[in-house]
Amino acid sequence: MHRKSLLWHIFLPFLAVIVLSLVLITGYTSRSLRDFFYQQSSSDLTTRAHLMTDEMVPLLLRDDEAAIQRTCEVRGKASDTRVTVVAPDGRVIGDTREDPAGMDNHGDRPEVREALAGRVGSSERYSATLGHRRIYVAVPVRHDGSIIAALRTSHSLTSIERALAVVQQRIALGGLLLAFGAAVISFVLARRISVPLRQMKEGAERFAAGQLGTRLSMAPDSEEIGALAETFNGMAEQLQDRIRTIENQRNEQEAVLASMVESVLAIDRDEVVIGINRAATELLGIEPAMAEGRTLQEVVRNPDLIALGKGVLGGGGPVEGEIVLRRDGERHLQVHATGLQGLEGQRLGALLVLNDVTRIRRLESLRRDFVANVSHELRTPITSIKGFVETLQNDPPADPDVARRFLTIVNRQADRLQAIIDDLLSLSRLEQEGGSAELAREATPVRPLLQDAVDISTARATDDVPTVRLECVDDLEVMVNAPLLEQALVNLLDNALKYSGTATEIVVAAHAEPDLIVVSVRDDGRGIAPTHLPRIFERFYRVDKARSRNMGGTGLGLAIVKHIAQAHGGEASVSSTLGEGTTFTITLPRRPDVDRAMDA
Repeated sequence: MHRKSLLWHIFLPFLAVIVLSLVLITGYTSRSLRDFFYQQSSSDLTTRAHLMTDEMVPLLLRDDEAAIQRTCEVRGKASDTRVTVVAPDGRVIGDTREDPAGMDNHGDRPEVREALAGRVGSSERYSATLGHRRIYVAVPVRHDGSIIAALRTSHSLTSIERALAVVQQRIALGGLLLAFGAAVISFVLARRISVPLRQMKEGAERFAAGQLGTRLSMAPDSEEIGALAETFNGMAEQLQDRIRTIENQRNEQEAVLASMVESVLAIDRDEVVIGINRAATELLGIEPAMAEGRTLQEVVRNPDLIALGKGVLGGGGPVEGEIVLRRDGERHLQVHATGLQGLEGQRLGALLVLNDVTRIRRLESLRRDFVANVSHELRTPITSIKGFVETLQNDPPADPDVARRFLTIVNRQADRLQAIIDDLLSLSRLEQEGGSAELAREATPVRPLLQDAVDISTARATDDVPTVRLECVDDLEVMVNAPLLEQALVNLLDNALKYSGTATEIVVAAHAEPDLIVVSVRDDGRGIAPTHLPRIFERFYRVDKARSRNMGGTGLGLAIVKHIAQAHGGEASVSSTLGEGTTFTITLPRRPDVDRAMDA
Protein backbone atom coordinates (compact mmCIF):
# COMPACT_ATOMS: atom_id res chain seq x y z
CA MET A 1 0.00 0.00 0.00
CA HIS A 2 1.29 3.46 -0.91
CA ARG A 3 2.20 5.51 2.16
CA LYS A 4 2.09 9.31 2.27
CA SER A 5 4.77 11.56 3.67
CA LEU A 6 4.46 12.78 7.25
CA LEU A 7 4.28 16.31 5.83
CA TRP A 8 0.97 15.50 4.19
CA HIS A 9 -0.25 13.61 7.25
CA ILE A 10 0.20 16.82 9.25
CA PHE A 11 -0.57 19.48 6.63
CA LEU A 12 -3.72 18.01 5.08
CA PRO A 13 -5.62 17.47 8.39
CA PHE A 14 -4.64 20.99 9.51
CA LEU A 15 -5.85 22.41 6.20
CA ALA A 16 -9.05 20.35 6.34
CA VAL A 17 -9.83 21.59 9.87
CA ILE A 18 -9.18 25.20 8.88
CA VAL A 19 -11.28 25.00 5.69
CA LEU A 20 -14.10 23.19 7.47
CA SER A 21 -14.09 25.78 10.27
CA LEU A 22 -14.20 28.65 7.79
CA VAL A 23 -17.00 27.01 5.83
CA LEU A 24 -19.03 26.44 8.99
CA ILE A 25 -18.42 29.98 10.22
CA THR A 26 -19.27 31.46 6.82
CA GLY A 27 -22.41 29.37 6.56
CA TYR A 28 -23.50 30.17 10.12
CA THR A 29 -22.87 33.88 9.60
CA SER A 30 -24.75 33.93 6.31
CA ARG A 31 -27.64 32.04 7.86
CA SER A 32 -27.75 34.38 10.84
CA LEU A 33 -27.73 37.47 8.61
CA ARG A 34 -30.48 36.04 6.44
CA ASP A 35 -32.60 35.19 9.45
CA PHE A 36 -31.99 38.67 10.85
CA PHE A 37 -33.02 40.41 7.61
CA TYR A 38 -36.07 38.20 7.24
CA GLN A 39 -37.10 38.81 10.85
CA GLN A 40 -36.70 42.55 10.40
CA SER A 41 -38.69 42.47 7.18
CA SER A 42 -41.41 40.39 8.79
CA SER A 43 -41.59 42.76 11.80
CA ASP A 44 -41.76 45.80 9.52
CA LEU A 45 -44.56 44.26 7.43
CA THR A 46 -46.46 43.33 10.60
CA THR A 47 -46.20 46.90 11.87
CA ARG A 48 -47.48 48.30 8.57
CA ALA A 49 -50.35 45.85 8.51
CA HIS A 50 -51.43 46.78 12.06
CA LEU A 51 -51.31 50.49 11.15
CA MET A 52 -53.72 49.89 8.26
CA THR A 53 -56.28 47.71 10.08
CA ASP A 54 -58.05 50.67 11.78
CA GLU A 55 -58.38 52.42 8.43
CA MET A 56 -59.83 49.31 6.78
CA VAL A 57 -62.54 48.55 9.44
CA PRO A 58 -65.03 51.26 8.34
CA LEU A 59 -64.54 50.40 4.72
CA LEU A 60 -65.11 46.72 5.39
CA LEU A 61 -68.24 47.43 7.43
CA ARG A 62 -69.68 49.47 4.54
CA ASP A 63 -68.60 46.75 2.13
CA ASP A 64 -67.05 49.48 -0.02
CA GLU A 65 -64.73 47.38 -2.15
CA ALA A 66 -63.84 50.26 -4.43
CA ALA A 67 -62.65 52.31 -1.49
CA ILE A 68 -60.75 49.31 -0.14
CA GLN A 69 -59.04 48.94 -3.54
CA ARG A 70 -58.09 52.59 -3.65
CA THR A 71 -56.73 52.48 -0.13
CA CYS A 72 -54.62 49.43 -0.94
CA GLU A 73 -53.21 51.09 -4.02
CA VAL A 74 -52.43 54.36 -2.24
CA ARG A 75 -50.90 52.81 0.88
CA GLY A 76 -48.96 50.26 -1.13
CA LYS A 77 -47.38 52.75 -3.46
CA ALA A 78 -46.53 55.07 -0.61
CA SER A 79 -44.62 52.39 1.33
CA ASP A 80 -43.47 50.26 -1.63
CA THR A 81 -45.48 47.43 -0.13
CA ARG A 82 -48.08 45.24 -1.67
CA VAL A 83 -51.26 45.35 0.39
CA THR A 84 -53.95 42.71 -0.02
CA VAL A 85 -57.32 42.49 1.79
CA VAL A 86 -58.93 39.07 1.93
CA ALA A 87 -62.49 38.38 3.01
CA PRO A 88 -63.23 35.57 5.52
CA ASP A 89 -64.27 33.34 2.61
CA GLY A 90 -60.84 33.78 0.95
CA ARG A 91 -62.03 36.18 -1.73
CA VAL A 92 -59.61 39.01 -2.49
CA ILE A 93 -61.44 42.37 -2.12
CA GLY A 94 -58.39 44.67 -2.47
CA ASP A 95 -54.83 44.50 -3.81
CA THR A 96 -52.12 47.00 -4.58
CA ARG A 97 -50.85 45.40 -7.80
CA GLU A 98 -53.70 43.38 -9.31
CA ASP A 99 -57.44 43.57 -9.97
CA PRO A 100 -59.11 41.61 -7.16
CA ALA A 101 -61.73 40.24 -9.55
CA GLY A 102 -59.06 38.39 -11.52
CA MET A 103 -57.22 36.95 -8.55
CA ASP A 104 -57.53 33.44 -7.15
CA ASN A 105 -59.13 32.64 -3.83
CA HIS A 106 -56.50 33.24 -1.13
CA GLY A 107 -58.14 31.22 1.57
CA ASP A 108 -55.54 28.47 1.18
CA ARG A 109 -52.56 30.76 1.65
CA PRO A 110 -50.83 29.81 4.90
CA GLU A 111 -50.43 33.36 6.19
CA VAL A 112 -54.12 34.10 5.34
CA ARG A 113 -55.27 30.98 7.16
CA GLU A 114 -53.33 32.05 10.23
CA ALA A 115 -54.78 35.56 10.12
CA LEU A 116 -58.37 34.34 9.66
CA ALA A 117 -57.76 32.08 12.62
CA GLY A 118 -56.91 35.12 14.73
CA ARG A 119 -53.09 34.90 14.61
CA VAL A 120 -50.39 36.76 12.77
CA GLY A 121 -49.24 34.64 9.84
CA SER A 122 -46.11 34.89 7.72
CA SER A 123 -44.51 32.93 4.92
CA GLU A 124 -41.91 33.06 2.16
CA ARG A 125 -42.58 31.75 -1.30
CA TYR A 126 -42.30 32.33 -4.98
CA SER A 127 -45.00 34.56 -6.39
CA ALA A 128 -46.29 33.23 -9.70
CA THR A 129 -48.10 36.50 -10.26
CA LEU A 130 -45.04 38.73 -9.87
CA GLY A 131 -42.34 36.20 -10.84
CA HIS A 132 -40.02 36.48 -7.81
CA ARG A 133 -39.75 35.42 -4.17
CA ARG A 134 -41.62 37.47 -1.59
CA ILE A 135 -42.26 37.57 2.14
CA TYR A 136 -45.87 37.75 3.28
CA VAL A 137 -47.35 38.85 6.64
CA ALA A 138 -51.09 38.72 7.34
CA VAL A 139 -52.90 40.07 10.41
CA PRO A 140 -56.56 39.66 11.38
CA VAL A 141 -58.93 42.66 11.06
CA ARG A 142 -61.31 42.58 14.04
CA HIS A 143 -64.56 44.38 14.87
CA ASP A 144 -66.42 43.74 18.10
CA GLY A 145 -64.27 40.70 18.73
CA SER A 146 -64.94 39.01 15.38
CA ILE A 147 -62.62 38.72 12.41
CA ILE A 148 -64.10 40.53 9.44
CA ALA A 149 -61.05 40.19 7.06
CA ALA A 150 -57.35 39.48 6.79
CA LEU A 151 -54.96 42.24 5.81
CA ARG A 152 -51.75 41.00 4.16
CA THR A 153 -48.62 42.99 3.44
CA SER A 154 -45.63 41.78 1.41
CA HIS A 155 -42.56 42.95 -0.36
CA SER A 156 -39.87 41.38 -2.56
CA LEU A 157 -36.92 39.43 -1.15
CA THR A 158 -34.78 40.30 -4.14
CA SER A 159 -33.11 43.27 -2.47
CA ILE A 160 -32.48 41.27 0.70
CA GLU A 161 -31.02 38.33 -1.23
CA ARG A 162 -28.89 40.71 -3.26
CA ALA A 163 -27.50 42.29 -0.12
CA LEU A 164 -26.95 38.89 1.43
CA ALA A 165 -25.11 37.73 -1.70
CA VAL A 166 -22.73 40.67 -1.44
CA VAL A 167 -22.11 39.96 2.24
CA GLN A 168 -21.59 36.25 1.57
CA GLN A 169 -19.09 37.00 -1.22
CA ARG A 170 -17.12 39.20 1.10
CA ILE A 171 -17.21 36.61 3.85
CA ALA A 172 -16.15 33.89 1.39
CA LEU A 173 -13.30 36.01 0.05
CA GLY A 174 -12.12 36.74 3.54
CA GLY A 175 -12.41 33.06 4.37
CA LEU A 176 -10.32 32.10 1.34
CA LEU A 177 -7.65 34.59 2.30
CA LEU A 178 -7.67 33.27 5.84
CA ALA A 179 -7.59 29.68 4.55
CA PHE A 180 -4.63 30.45 2.30
CA GLY A 181 -2.73 32.12 5.10
CA ALA A 182 -3.54 29.30 7.49
CA ALA A 183 -2.51 26.74 4.84
CA VAL A 184 0.86 28.44 4.38
CA ILE A 185 1.45 28.59 8.12
CA SER A 186 0.39 24.96 8.65
CA PHE A 187 2.58 23.85 5.73
CA VAL A 188 5.61 25.61 7.24
CA LEU A 189 4.92 24.11 10.66
CA ALA A 190 4.38 20.62 9.21
CA ARG A 191 7.58 20.92 7.22
CA ARG A 192 9.56 21.93 10.28
CA ILE A 193 8.39 18.70 11.88
CA SER A 194 8.66 16.38 8.87
CA VAL A 195 12.06 17.47 7.49
CA PRO A 196 14.06 16.41 10.57
CA LEU A 197 12.10 13.18 10.76
CA ARG A 198 12.82 12.50 7.08
CA GLN A 199 16.52 13.14 7.69
CA MET A 200 16.43 10.68 10.58
CA LYS A 201 14.63 8.17 8.35
CA GLU A 202 17.38 8.52 5.73
CA GLY A 203 20.00 8.10 8.44
CA ALA A 204 18.23 4.97 9.72
CA GLU A 205 18.21 3.59 6.16
CA ARG A 206 21.98 4.19 5.97
CA PHE A 207 22.38 2.39 9.27
CA ALA A 208 20.27 -0.50 7.96
CA ALA A 209 22.45 -0.63 4.83
CA GLY A 210 25.52 -1.11 7.02
CA GLN A 211 26.84 2.49 6.88
CA LEU A 212 27.13 2.70 10.65
CA GLY A 213 30.09 5.10 10.48
CA THR A 214 27.85 8.02 9.50
CA ARG A 215 26.05 10.13 12.10
CA LEU A 216 23.00 12.41 12.18
CA SER A 217 24.43 15.94 12.45
CA MET A 218 21.23 18.03 12.62
CA ALA A 219 20.35 20.24 15.59
CA PRO A 220 16.54 20.76 15.49
CA ASP A 221 14.74 23.27 17.74
CA SER A 222 12.50 20.56 19.19
CA GLU A 223 13.93 18.91 22.28
CA GLU A 224 12.18 15.62 21.48
CA ILE A 225 13.50 15.42 17.90
CA GLY A 226 17.00 16.36 19.04
CA ALA A 227 16.93 13.64 21.69
CA LEU A 228 15.69 11.17 19.09
CA ALA A 229 18.61 12.05 16.78
CA GLU A 230 21.08 11.56 19.63
CA THR A 231 19.48 8.20 20.42
CA PHE A 232 19.87 7.13 16.77
CA ASN A 233 23.56 8.05 16.81
CA GLY A 234 24.12 6.12 20.05
CA MET A 235 22.27 3.13 18.65
CA ALA A 236 24.40 3.21 15.48
CA GLU A 237 27.60 3.27 17.53
CA GLN A 238 26.48 0.32 19.66
CA LEU A 239 25.36 -1.62 16.60
CA GLN A 240 28.68 -0.98 14.91
CA ASP A 241 30.58 -2.37 17.90
CA ARG A 242 28.32 -5.40 18.21
CA ILE A 243 28.35 -6.17 14.51
CA ARG A 244 32.14 -5.89 14.45
CA THR A 245 32.33 -8.34 17.35
CA ILE A 246 29.86 -10.72 15.72
CA GLU A 247 31.70 -10.57 12.38
CA ASN A 248 35.01 -11.34 14.07
CA GLN A 249 33.49 -14.29 15.89
CA ARG A 250 31.81 -15.50 12.70
CA ASN A 251 35.03 -15.21 10.70
CA GLU A 252 36.89 -17.15 13.35
CA GLN A 253 34.22 -19.85 13.38
CA GLU A 254 34.13 -20.04 9.59
CA ALA A 255 37.92 -20.26 9.47
CA VAL A 256 37.88 -23.10 12.01
CA LEU A 257 35.08 -24.95 10.21
CA ALA A 258 36.66 -24.42 6.78
CA SER A 259 40.01 -25.77 7.96
CA MET A 260 38.47 -28.87 9.53
CA VAL A 261 38.98 -32.13 7.70
CA GLU A 262 35.81 -33.47 9.31
CA SER A 263 32.49 -32.63 7.72
CA VAL A 264 30.27 -30.58 10.04
CA LEU A 265 26.51 -30.18 9.64
CA ALA A 266 24.26 -28.24 12.08
CA ILE A 267 20.46 -28.43 12.13
CA ASP A 268 17.80 -26.74 14.26
CA ARG A 269 14.91 -28.35 16.10
CA ASP A 270 12.88 -28.46 12.86
CA GLU A 271 15.72 -30.37 11.11
CA VAL A 272 16.54 -27.32 8.97
CA VAL A 273 20.22 -26.90 8.09
CA ILE A 274 21.61 -23.80 9.84
CA GLY A 275 25.31 -24.39 9.19
CA ILE A 276 27.59 -26.49 7.01
CA ASN A 277 31.33 -26.36 6.31
CA ARG A 278 33.20 -26.78 3.05
CA ALA A 279 34.25 -30.37 3.77
CA ALA A 280 30.59 -31.37 4.26
CA THR A 281 29.46 -29.73 1.03
CA GLU A 282 32.21 -31.52 -0.90
CA LEU A 283 31.40 -34.84 0.77
CA LEU A 284 27.66 -34.54 0.12
CA GLY A 285 28.08 -32.92 -3.31
CA ILE A 286 25.93 -29.84 -2.64
CA GLU A 287 26.31 -26.07 -2.80
CA PRO A 288 26.56 -24.24 0.56
CA ALA A 289 23.96 -21.65 -0.48
CA MET A 290 21.53 -24.39 -1.48
CA ALA A 291 21.99 -26.35 1.76
CA GLU A 292 21.26 -23.70 4.38
CA GLY A 293 17.56 -23.13 4.95
CA ARG A 294 16.59 -26.57 3.64
CA THR A 295 15.66 -29.61 5.69
CA LEU A 296 18.10 -32.43 6.41
CA GLN A 297 15.99 -34.79 4.27
CA GLU A 298 16.37 -32.51 1.25
CA VAL A 299 20.12 -32.13 1.67
CA VAL A 300 21.19 -35.69 2.54
CA ARG A 301 18.38 -38.13 1.73
CA ASN A 302 20.04 -40.84 3.76
CA PRO A 303 17.66 -42.53 6.24
CA ASP A 304 20.44 -43.64 8.61
CA LEU A 305 21.89 -40.13 8.94
CA ILE A 306 18.41 -38.63 9.32
CA ALA A 307 17.63 -41.18 12.04
CA LEU A 308 20.80 -40.18 13.95
CA GLY A 309 19.77 -36.51 13.76
CA LYS A 310 16.22 -37.30 14.94
CA GLY A 311 17.60 -39.36 17.80
CA VAL A 312 19.58 -36.42 19.15
CA LEU A 313 16.72 -33.94 18.57
CA GLY A 314 14.42 -36.29 20.46
CA GLY A 315 16.40 -35.68 23.63
CA GLY A 316 18.95 -38.45 23.36
CA GLY A 317 22.58 -38.02 24.31
CA PRO A 318 25.54 -38.05 21.93
CA VAL A 319 25.13 -40.78 19.31
CA GLU A 320 27.79 -42.45 17.21
CA GLY A 321 27.21 -44.64 14.21
CA GLU A 322 28.47 -45.60 10.80
CA ILE A 323 26.47 -45.11 7.64
CA VAL A 324 26.98 -45.87 3.98
CA LEU A 325 26.50 -42.96 1.58
CA ARG A 326 25.86 -44.14 -1.93
CA ARG A 327 27.27 -41.29 -3.97
CA ASP A 328 30.01 -41.92 -6.56
CA GLY A 329 30.05 -45.46 -5.25
CA GLU A 330 29.78 -46.50 -1.63
CA ARG A 331 31.31 -44.16 0.92
CA HIS A 332 31.54 -45.19 4.56
CA LEU A 333 30.98 -42.35 7.02
CA GLN A 334 31.50 -42.37 10.74
CA VAL A 335 28.97 -40.00 12.30
CA HIS A 336 29.08 -38.36 15.72
CA ALA A 337 25.82 -36.58 16.57
CA THR A 338 25.37 -34.36 19.63
CA GLY A 339 22.88 -31.74 20.77
CA LEU A 340 23.27 -27.98 20.36
CA GLN A 341 22.41 -26.11 23.55
CA GLY A 342 21.75 -22.43 24.20
CA LEU A 343 23.13 -20.26 27.00
CA GLU A 344 20.27 -21.29 29.27
CA GLY A 345 20.63 -24.98 28.46
CA GLN A 346 17.72 -25.20 26.04
CA ARG A 347 18.00 -27.59 23.10
CA LEU A 348 18.57 -25.57 19.91
CA GLY A 349 19.26 -28.41 17.46
CA ALA A 350 21.89 -31.00 16.67
CA LEU A 351 25.48 -31.06 15.40
CA LEU A 352 26.55 -33.87 13.07
CA VAL A 353 30.27 -34.52 12.52
CA LEU A 354 31.03 -36.86 9.61
CA ASN A 355 34.36 -38.59 9.01
CA ASP A 356 34.98 -40.33 5.71
CA VAL A 357 36.39 -43.75 6.64
CA THR A 358 35.93 -45.25 3.19
CA ARG A 359 39.67 -45.62 2.62
CA ILE A 360 40.13 -47.24 6.02
CA ARG A 361 37.30 -49.69 5.42
CA ARG A 362 38.61 -50.43 1.94
CA LEU A 363 42.10 -51.08 3.33
CA GLU A 364 40.63 -53.29 6.02
CA SER A 365 38.69 -55.21 3.38
CA LEU A 366 41.78 -55.48 1.18
CA ARG A 367 43.81 -56.67 4.15
CA ARG A 368 41.25 -59.33 5.00
CA ASP A 369 40.99 -60.41 1.39
CA PHE A 370 44.77 -60.41 1.06
CA VAL A 371 45.23 -62.58 4.15
CA ALA A 372 42.50 -64.94 2.98
CA ASN A 373 43.94 -65.12 -0.54
CA VAL A 374 47.51 -65.61 0.66
CA SER A 375 46.36 -68.33 3.03
CA HIS A 376 44.44 -70.00 0.23
CA GLU A 377 47.22 -69.69 -2.31
CA LEU A 378 49.86 -70.99 0.11
CA ARG A 379 47.65 -73.75 1.43
CA THR A 380 47.21 -75.35 -2.00
CA PRO A 381 50.90 -76.06 -2.78
CA ILE A 382 51.71 -76.81 0.88
CA THR A 383 48.86 -79.31 1.06
CA SER A 384 49.99 -80.90 -2.19
CA ILE A 385 53.63 -81.09 -1.04
CA LYS A 386 52.67 -82.46 2.36
CA GLY A 387 50.38 -85.07 0.86
CA PHE A 388 52.94 -86.43 -1.59
CA VAL A 389 55.74 -86.35 1.00
CA GLU A 390 53.59 -88.28 3.49
CA THR A 391 52.79 -90.79 0.75
CA LEU A 392 56.48 -91.25 -0.02
CA GLN A 393 57.25 -91.60 3.69
CA ASN A 394 54.47 -93.88 4.79
CA ASP A 395 53.81 -95.91 1.65
CA PRO A 396 56.69 -95.51 -0.80
CA PRO A 397 55.75 -96.75 -4.26
CA ALA A 398 57.67 -99.76 -5.51
CA ASP A 399 57.80 -98.35 -9.00
CA PRO A 400 60.64 -95.81 -9.34
CA ASP A 401 58.73 -93.95 -12.09
CA VAL A 402 55.80 -93.32 -9.77
CA ALA A 403 58.13 -92.06 -7.06
CA ARG A 404 59.86 -89.84 -9.58
CA ARG A 405 56.47 -88.44 -10.71
CA PHE A 406 55.55 -87.69 -7.08
CA LEU A 407 58.84 -85.91 -6.56
CA THR A 408 58.31 -83.94 -9.77
CA ILE A 409 54.92 -82.75 -8.48
CA VAL A 410 56.47 -81.86 -5.13
CA ASN A 411 59.19 -79.90 -6.91
CA ARG A 412 56.65 -78.09 -9.12
CA GLN A 413 54.54 -77.13 -6.09
CA ALA A 414 57.66 -75.97 -4.27
CA ASP A 415 58.51 -73.81 -7.29
CA ARG A 416 54.96 -72.42 -7.22
CA LEU A 417 55.30 -71.69 -3.52
CA GLN A 418 58.62 -69.97 -4.19
CA ALA A 419 57.09 -67.90 -7.00
CA ILE A 420 54.26 -66.73 -4.71
CA ILE A 421 56.72 -65.75 -2.01
CA ASP A 422 58.95 -63.94 -4.52
CA ASP A 423 55.98 -62.00 -5.89
CA LEU A 424 54.83 -61.07 -2.40
CA LEU A 425 58.31 -59.83 -1.58
CA SER A 426 58.33 -57.83 -4.82
CA LEU A 427 55.01 -56.20 -3.90
CA SER A 428 56.29 -55.37 -0.43
CA ARG A 429 59.47 -53.86 -1.86
CA LEU A 430 57.47 -51.84 -4.42
CA GLU A 431 55.20 -50.43 -1.71
CA GLN A 432 58.20 -49.36 0.36
CA GLU A 433 60.14 -47.85 -2.55
CA GLY A 434 57.11 -46.22 -4.14
CA GLY A 435 55.97 -44.67 -0.86
CA SER A 436 59.42 -43.38 0.10
CA ALA A 437 59.90 -41.47 -3.17
CA GLU A 438 63.51 -42.79 -3.31
CA LEU A 439 63.06 -44.97 -6.39
CA ALA A 440 66.28 -44.92 -8.39
CA ARG A 441 65.66 -43.67 -11.94
CA GLU A 442 67.67 -42.86 -14.95
CA ALA A 443 67.08 -41.82 -18.51
CA THR A 444 66.39 -45.07 -20.34
CA PRO A 445 65.77 -45.64 -24.09
CA VAL A 446 62.32 -47.15 -24.41
CA ARG A 447 62.76 -49.35 -27.50
CA PRO A 448 65.66 -51.50 -26.15
CA LEU A 449 63.73 -51.91 -22.90
CA LEU A 450 60.70 -53.19 -24.77
CA GLN A 451 62.88 -55.52 -26.85
CA ASP A 452 64.50 -57.06 -23.74
CA ALA A 453 61.07 -57.73 -22.22
CA VAL A 454 59.91 -59.42 -25.44
CA ASP A 455 63.04 -61.56 -25.58
CA ILE A 456 62.68 -62.70 -21.95
CA SER A 457 59.01 -63.60 -22.31
CA THR A 458 59.32 -65.48 -25.58
CA ALA A 459 62.44 -67.32 -24.40
CA ARG A 460 60.75 -68.91 -21.37
CA ALA A 461 57.53 -69.80 -23.18
CA THR A 462 57.26 -73.60 -23.51
CA ASP A 463 54.79 -73.74 -26.39
CA ASP A 464 54.64 -72.11 -29.76
CA VAL A 465 54.22 -68.39 -29.25
CA PRO A 466 52.22 -65.84 -31.27
CA THR A 467 53.94 -63.22 -33.38
CA VAL A 468 55.18 -60.30 -31.29
CA ARG A 469 55.51 -56.94 -33.08
CA LEU A 470 57.29 -53.92 -31.62
CA GLU A 471 56.12 -50.35 -32.39
CA CYS A 472 58.39 -47.64 -30.96
CA VAL A 473 60.66 -44.91 -32.30
CA ASP A 474 64.37 -45.22 -31.59
CA ASP A 475 64.92 -41.85 -29.87
CA LEU A 476 62.20 -42.17 -27.23
CA GLU A 477 63.52 -41.97 -23.65
CA VAL A 478 61.91 -41.97 -20.19
CA MET A 479 63.11 -41.45 -16.59
CA VAL A 480 62.39 -44.85 -14.97
CA ASN A 481 63.80 -47.68 -12.96
CA ALA A 482 64.59 -49.94 -15.92
CA PRO A 483 64.50 -53.35 -14.10
CA LEU A 484 61.09 -52.60 -12.54
CA LEU A 485 59.54 -51.39 -15.80
CA GLU A 486 61.01 -54.44 -17.58
CA GLN A 487 59.41 -56.69 -14.94
CA ALA A 488 56.04 -55.03 -15.51
CA LEU A 489 56.30 -55.50 -19.27
CA VAL A 490 57.36 -59.14 -18.85
CA ASN A 491 54.30 -59.77 -16.67
CA LEU A 492 52.01 -58.21 -19.29
CA LEU A 493 53.67 -60.17 -22.10
CA ASP A 494 53.42 -63.45 -20.11
CA ASN A 495 49.67 -62.90 -19.77
CA ALA A 496 49.33 -62.08 -23.46
CA LEU A 497 51.31 -65.18 -24.49
CA LYS A 498 49.28 -67.45 -22.18
CA TYR A 499 45.86 -66.29 -23.40
CA SER A 500 46.58 -65.78 -27.13
CA GLY A 501 46.57 -68.40 -29.83
CA THR A 502 49.59 -69.15 -32.01
CA ALA A 503 47.90 -67.64 -35.05
CA THR A 504 47.40 -64.26 -33.39
CA GLU A 505 49.64 -61.23 -33.04
CA ILE A 506 50.82 -59.34 -29.98
CA VAL A 507 51.74 -55.66 -30.39
CA VAL A 508 54.06 -53.96 -27.91
CA ALA A 509 53.94 -50.21 -28.54
CA ALA A 510 55.16 -46.97 -26.98
CA HIS A 511 54.58 -43.36 -27.95
CA ALA A 512 55.02 -39.91 -26.44
CA GLU A 513 52.37 -37.39 -25.48
CA PRO A 514 53.02 -33.82 -24.23
CA ASP A 515 53.69 -34.85 -20.61
CA LEU A 516 53.39 -38.64 -20.75
CA ILE A 517 54.93 -41.79 -22.15
CA VAL A 518 52.31 -44.41 -23.01
CA VAL A 519 53.37 -48.09 -23.23
CA SER A 520 50.82 -50.72 -24.28
CA VAL A 521 50.61 -54.48 -24.83
CA ARG A 522 47.78 -55.50 -27.18
CA ASP A 523 46.76 -59.07 -28.02
CA ASP A 524 44.10 -60.65 -30.24
CA GLY A 525 43.07 -63.25 -27.67
CA ARG A 526 39.64 -64.10 -26.36
CA GLY A 527 39.30 -60.89 -24.25
CA ILE A 528 38.02 -60.24 -20.74
CA ALA A 529 34.38 -59.84 -19.69
CA PRO A 530 33.43 -56.29 -18.56
CA THR A 531 32.51 -57.55 -15.07
CA HIS A 532 36.14 -58.55 -14.41
CA LEU A 533 37.82 -55.34 -15.62
CA PRO A 534 37.36 -53.21 -12.43
CA ARG A 535 39.11 -55.90 -10.31
CA ILE A 536 41.68 -57.18 -12.78
CA PHE A 537 44.61 -55.51 -10.94
CA GLU A 538 43.66 -56.86 -7.50
CA ARG A 539 45.98 -59.31 -5.78
CA PHE A 540 45.15 -62.99 -6.42
CA TYR A 541 42.19 -62.02 -8.63
CA ARG A 542 41.84 -64.43 -11.56
CA VAL A 543 39.43 -64.35 -14.44
CA ASP A 544 39.83 -68.15 -15.02
CA LYS A 545 41.13 -69.55 -11.72
CA ALA A 546 41.63 -73.15 -12.83
CA ARG A 547 43.49 -72.30 -16.04
CA SER A 548 45.63 -69.67 -14.29
CA ARG A 549 46.84 -72.12 -11.68
CA ASN A 550 47.46 -74.83 -14.28
CA MET A 551 49.64 -72.37 -16.19
CA GLY A 552 51.64 -71.63 -13.06
CA GLY A 553 50.29 -68.14 -12.40
CA THR A 554 50.41 -66.71 -8.88
CA GLY A 555 47.60 -64.17 -9.30
CA LEU A 556 49.99 -61.32 -8.41
CA GLY A 557 51.45 -60.40 -11.79
CA LEU A 558 48.96 -57.63 -12.68
CA ALA A 559 49.02 -56.30 -9.12
CA ILE A 560 52.80 -55.97 -9.48
CA VAL A 561 52.29 -54.13 -12.79
CA LYS A 562 49.92 -51.65 -11.12
CA HIS A 563 52.33 -51.00 -8.24
CA ILE A 564 55.30 -50.52 -10.58
CA ALA A 565 53.31 -47.93 -12.56
CA GLN A 566 52.25 -46.13 -9.37
CA ALA A 567 55.81 -46.21 -8.01
CA HIS A 568 56.80 -44.20 -11.11
CA GLY A 569 53.92 -41.72 -10.61
CA GLY A 570 51.89 -43.29 -13.43
CA GLU A 571 48.99 -45.68 -13.68
CA ALA A 572 48.01 -48.97 -15.29
CA SER A 573 44.74 -49.52 -17.14
CA VAL A 574 43.02 -52.14 -19.25
CA SER A 575 40.49 -52.22 -22.05
CA SER A 576 39.06 -55.37 -23.55
CA THR A 577 36.37 -56.74 -25.85
CA LEU A 578 35.26 -60.35 -25.66
CA GLY A 579 36.38 -62.29 -28.71
CA GLU A 580 38.56 -59.45 -30.04
CA GLY A 581 41.41 -59.03 -27.56
CA THR A 582 42.81 -57.05 -24.67
CA THR A 583 45.03 -53.99 -24.32
CA PHE A 584 47.01 -53.24 -21.13
CA THR A 585 48.42 -49.72 -20.91
CA ILE A 586 51.07 -48.20 -18.63
CA THR A 587 51.11 -44.39 -18.53
CA LEU A 588 54.29 -42.78 -17.15
CA PRO A 589 55.12 -39.09 -16.59
CA ARG A 590 58.00 -37.79 -18.65
CA ARG A 591 59.29 -35.89 -15.61
CA PRO A 592 59.84 -37.69 -12.31
CA ASP A 593 58.83 -34.68 -10.13
CA VAL A 594 55.15 -35.26 -10.87
CA ASP A 595 54.98 -38.62 -9.15
CA ARG A 596 51.83 -39.40 -7.32
CA ALA A 597 51.46 -41.27 -4.07
CA MET A 598 50.92 -44.96 -4.51
CA ASP A 599 47.41 -46.32 -3.77
CA ALA A 600 47.85 -49.57 -1.89
